[in-house]
Order: sequence, then C-alpha cells, then structure tokens
Amino acid sequence: MPVGRRAQAASDVPDLIGDAVAAALAECAGDVEAATAALVKRAIPDAMALLDETRKGARYDVVAHPWVPDILRKQTARGADQIWEGRPKWTRAELPPGAHEVTALDINGACLSALKTHLPIGQLEHSTGFDHDHRRAGVHLITPPDWHHDDVLPNPLGNRDEPGPLWVTEPTLRLLLRLSGPKYGMCDAPEIHESFTSGATENLLEKFRIALKDARDGAIAGDEEVTLEYVKAMYSKFVSTMGESHYNRELYRPDWMHLIRSQAFSNLWTKAYKAHREGLGVVRAMGTDELHVIGDWRSVFPEGRGVTEVKVKDTYTVGTAAEQAPDAQSD
Repeated sequence: MPVGRRAQAASDVPDLIGDAVAAALAECAGDVEAATAALVKRAIPDAMALLDETRKGARYDVVAHPWVPDILRKQTARGADQIWEGRPKWTRAELPPGAHEVTALDINGACLSALKTHLPIGQLEHSTGFDHDHRRAGVHLITPPDWHHDDVLPNPLGNRDEPGPLWVTEPTLRLLLRLSGPKYGMCDAPEIHESFTSGATENLLEKFRIALKDARDGAIAGDEEVTLEYVKAMYSKFVSTMGESHYNRELYRPDWMHLIRSQAFSNLWTKAYKAHREGLGVVRAMGTDELHVIGDWRSVFPEGRGVTEVKVKDTYTVGTAAEQAPDAQSD
C-alpha cells in the first residue's frame, strides 16, 4: 500500500503543539506572557498545519473551497447569512416556592468537543422532501415542532420568536428528530422542506480533535498555562474563521462553522436534559457552556477541568425562604 494512504495512529502524529510552545518560550527567553501572545497570534495557521498533519492518510479528501448556496452567504458586509444555529439563552420562568441554592456550571472545552459532529465532505447538493438521510449532512429548511416543556427545559431550537420555516443545521435537525422519536416523545417531528447536503462523516476532524484534547489534558496536568491558552486559541479561532474571514483563506466552509457551533449548543441541551432527568432543577442554559442547576449536581456530572467534566463558575441563591407557619393553637 502506498505510504500516503496508510492510516496514522495518534502517536505517529508529530507533536506540533509541544514543539511550537517550546520554540516560543525559547524565543521569548521564558517570558510566559510574551510567548502566549506570540502563539495566540499564529493560532490559525498553526491549527491548519495541525489539521493537515492529522489528515494525512485519511479516507476522505477535504473540499476546502466548495461552492456554497446563497443561504450560507452573508446578506450584507456586516450582516449574517440565513442559517439558524439554535443558540440557547433560556432562563426558567418559575421555580418552586422557597430559597434555592443555584450552581452555575461551566462546560469545559465545549467548542473542542463539538468538533465531533457529522460534517459534509464535499460540495452541498440541493434536494427537496421530508426524508432525512443519516449518511448525509448539511443545512435544512424546516417547520419546527411546537415545544411544550419550556417550563423545565429550553427549546432545543434556541430562542426564536418568529414562527414559520427556517434554515437549521444538521445537529439541530438530528436533535429534534431524536426528541420526536419513541425514546423521548417530547415533540412532533420537524417538517423538512428542502436541504443542501453532502455525504458526511462524524470523524472528519476526529484526529485533529484528539490531538488538541490530548495537548489540553497534558497542559492541565502539567500546569502549563501557555499551552492551554494556545490550544484554546487554536480550536476557537479555527471554528470562527472557517466561514467568510480574512484571517483564514485556507478553508472556506461556512457550513462547517455553523454545524460545529450548533453541535456545541446541542451538546449543552443534552446536558440540560440529563440534569433534568436525574432530578436536578434546570434554571438556566446559555451559549455553549453555561448551565445553572439546583440540586446535587456532583451526583450527575463529574467535577474537573477535563472535556468530559464540569467546573463551578458561580453559586447564588434565588427565591426567599417561605414564611414559617404559625404554631398550631391547642384546642
């Protein structure tokens, strides 16, 4: 078999991150702040170099600059395109009477974990109809189902006031389809009108994600803040600049950008559901990584700095203690 087609084990990938950190610290004579600033500045090209390295021998070639439909193009220079990502901004309207201790949890590495999502490999192709092909991924025009659980859980579609059809991403559609199925039975199935999709895989960025995760884990274990900030900049800037950005001309995949962000929102919703299912009171869900709960959250989520763990961002009290009932009078 030609060497270029052989799959690489994770251990075979050169330590580009470690080498870059060591070189930056040497160039800055050990000045941690200067080395961090230098590394963050070059995070985008370094992330692309890491992606190329981890993609060697991969089964699928990445189409880096495909044609994209108008719905994925910004309507104005500073405006947005037509894709709805499902970003949550939800606060529970009412809580049970009494005072409640709330813990604001921080979901570690939310954008990093979201790199594992079904991504379209090639150019998006148009289709119409109600069927969903799980072997493909992209964006879909749907009429979303009604949501009747807003008193205890956020709408998986995020905050949307306008009724009617809208363009959503693959993670949002798959979440709605799961919730409409027999296991959950929480809503009706969304109605799919048309789609732009391509053949897809959930593992397109998997080696890239694992390389970043391993570097992050090592940095936390070794208390290496330079590496930690560098890695965070690599994956966050990688996602934010793969659309219409002047900072990354190597990759133009606005569809990927929306799908990865939506996967992070979907992952947060799933954690909120898990909290609710395990008896916690879900108070708030915000963005990609903020979940506020009432109850013994440590029995549901492991605490720590790893990507499968959560850490405490804040604790506060909501509500007031119920008035004591007067002593019963004796007959």
